[in-house]
Amino acid sequence: MNEFTRYLVVGGLNTAVCYVIYLIALQFTSYNVAFTIDYIFGIFFSYFLQLRFVFKERGSLKKAATFPTIYIIQYLIGLAALNAAVSFNIPEELALLFAILVPIPIMYLLSRFVLKPAQ
Repeated sequence: MNEFTRYLVVGGLNTAVCYVIYLIALQFTSYNVAFTIDYIFGIFFSYFLQLRFVFKERGSLKKAATFPTIYIIQYLIGLAALNAAVSFNIPEELALLFAILVPIPIMYLLSRFVLKPAQ
């Protein structure tokens, strides 16, 4: 399995787990807060999965500190996509899926840059 395919598989697993967290949080709070809760969990979960299974690299303090910063970009893109989806009357329960799909290509490139040193 090539690296991008592993990225998609790990992303799918991370998405599934985070979607469940989003749906649970949605029972107690607004969709924006639920998105934020699931997003923070997803950063940590994704870091470990990508590091070990996608890029097959060892962790470091620098990587651990830098990795969450790239997710600020994804968060802002995802939050904009989430709100756009809701404004187009996509149900809140499904709007998150749209927010997840939009930033995939840029996040792969940013994750690779941070977690896998240039060869």
